[in-house]
Amino acid sequence: MNNDDAVLVYDGQCPFCANYARLVRLRGTVRRLQLVDARESPAIMDEISRAGLDIDQGMVLKLNGKLYHGDDAMHRVALMSSRSGIFNRFNHWIFRSPTRARLLYPPLRAIRNLVIRGLGRRPIDNLGRKQGGGDS
Repeated sequence: MNNDDAVLVYDGQCPFCANYARLVRLRGTVRRLQLVDARESPAIMDEISRAGLDIDQGMVLKLNGKLYHGDDAMHRVALMSSRSGIFNRFNHWIFRSPTRARLLYPPLRAIRNLVIRGLGRRPIDNLGRKQGGGDS
């Protein structure tokens, strides 16, 4: 990965996460945005797990060697996003404020987790919290 690249790691089995990753467009702040399904990329997931970041609780943005998680990732993506198209303008308006991102991300995450469960999909559980008899 080049320093001018950004990597967005998301749950490819989550319809909200997958659509967000598909729709978000960045302007010239990075050379390219690499979209990575956390369920299919153990290499970057090892790095995310070592950092103690729970991918089931938020997507991760890797930018300039630093990992941003959850609301912070959404905020950073919004700051870099293009203003072309309704989705990108709305995303920028909502998440450009760190306060709005911090307030809105938990309910969005809760809805995402309910949908994942409702669809019968298992959590990624990259930190191994559900192993050993917890409820799944």
